[in-house]
Amino acid sequence: MRVLTRRAPTAAATVRSHDAHPDHRFGSVGLVTALDGETLTATARNSATVAAWTLVSRATGLLRVVVIGAVLGPTYFANCFQAGYVVPNIVFTLIAGPILAMVLVPGVVRAIGAGGLPRAREVLGRVAGWLLVVSSAVVVLLMIAAPVVAWTLSLGISDPAQRARGFWLTTLLVGLVAPQVLLNCLAYLGMVAQRARGRFALASAAPAVENIVLILTVVLAGWYYGTGLDLDHVPVDMVVVLGVGSASAVALHAALQLFGAARVGLLTRPSMRWKHDPEAVAVTRRLARSVGVAACPAAAMYVLLALAGSVPGGVFVVQLSYAVLFSLSYVSARAVSMAALPGLAHAAHQEDAATFGSTWRQGLSYAVIASLPLLVLLAVFSGPTANILANGELRHAALIGPLAACLAVVAVAQLVGGMSDLGSQALYARLDDRIPRRASEVAFVVTVVVAAAALLVPADGSRLVWLVVAILAGELAAAGMVLTRLRRVIRPERFIELRTLAGALVATVAMVPVTAAVWWIQHVLGGGQLSSLAVLTLGGIAALGVYALVLRATMARRTGEAS
Repeated sequence: MRVLTRRAPTAAATVRSHDAHPDHRFGSVGLVTALDGETLTATARNSATVAAWTLVSRATGLLRVVVIGAVLGPTYFANCFQAGYVVPNIVFTLIAGPILAMVLVPGVVRAIGAGGLPRAREVLGRVAGWLLVVSSAVVVLLMIAAPVVAWTLSLGISDPAQRARGFWLTTLLVGLVAPQVLLNCLAYLGMVAQRARGRFALASAAPAVENIVLILTVVLAGWYYGTGLDLDHVPVDMVVVLGVGSASAVALHAALQLFGAARVGLLTRPSMRWKHDPEAVAVTRRLARSVGVAACPAAAMYVLLALAGSVPGGVFVVQLSYAVLFSLSYVSARAVSMAALPGLAHAAHQEDAATFGSTWRQGLSYAVIASLPLLVLLAVFSGPTANILANGELRHAALIGPLAACLAVVAVAQLVGGMSDLGSQALYARLDDRIPRRASEVAFVVTVVVAAAALLVPADGSRLVWLVVAILAGELAAAGMVLTRLRRVIRPERFIELRTLAGALVATVAMVPVTAAVWWIQHVLGGGQLSSLAVLTLGGIAALGVYALVLRATMARRTGEAS
């Protein structure tokens, strides 16, 4: 195999070059190029951008769950609302969800490489037409099936009268929020367009607006109608306000994402002619084949919420655990995977094994470096964190203890889930959707089996902890399959950078004593939630500072030894 002496063009350079020369082609198929230093810098910069703005979005998402719990309290109505208003998100994930970016970003990148922005808009518009038709049909089906959905979500309520009331209110809520499926589709299309062009800031920050609008809606509803109301005392007007406010928040989010697509030159009119475009057909087929990758986690989430509904306030604990899980993973490993996908897709398109392998190793190193300190901080601070998050009507010892245990499990799950997501992104960049699909199916089976075992546990906090353990078990199963497959396809390229990972482990060990000392200081000082938050924040910053310093020193020493 002949090796080129010139450096491989970066993804950003590829986009700029194609803007000027739509018919340009890079390299020859099968040629191996060297990784450009600019690509390394771009991936690191984009990862930081995604992490920073996603941190804002996820922090507001976490605040959303906390506020809903504080206003609605540990009631069956809180369970019904918290499970009901996320049903459209779950349903959208069943038909596309996060998998949309994994499949569509490589397709748009390839379209830009083949014919510039006009061709990319054409492909994106035709795929958008197909998606909007499907999502519109799903909205209608969801509204028809609202009573069935409500029945499953209210099944855990023991009192027959309250169960009947919960069924009626949940049916109404699901009908009001059903259009969010279509709105979520529009939001994701705008997000995909921005990521394909290497723009990540608005795409990652826009969900924060949706969270803020919903928070304001819940606070105003609680102020006007009252807090801690259970099913017998909740007026229908309150459910209508909450449902309309939730749908309005998603509509604003979608508008922002479409604005971002317009800014990068990829806002296009949906077309119904996808059958006449081979590339659009190929993308839609990969999406259809990948339904299981998105559907299985969504279905598992639905099962967990339904089981958590058997414990008053249980949906809050499980949903908050999910929120923390994704908040951490999306500012660490998943942030890296989103930033690395365009570069991986370009390298795979060029069949450039060296660049693909180097980009993967770099992404894996960044993901581990970002995830390990979060694991230590959350695992050690799980008790104080649970005490801070349980506010208002939910401030009960019966929920704080189980929530702390759930957060400790989440600390490990965020690292495992991030590795699984990064591996899936790399496989999708190679247009390999078979293994991610199978991994998702296996994860679903494992999660449901472990969650079903929770029915053998008393209907209290211990059941909730078991449900979160089911999440970790599913993530482990998926990560094992995805990473094993990726290791095979990357050979003979190296799979990991041992020196970088060893440096991260050394830095992690160094921060453990600092983190433990902060926990002890907080425990001794006691005080209220604000004082605990201040101590944990300052202590966490100090621990992260130690981690960063040790990591830098370790990597500098290893670099010196290598030279």
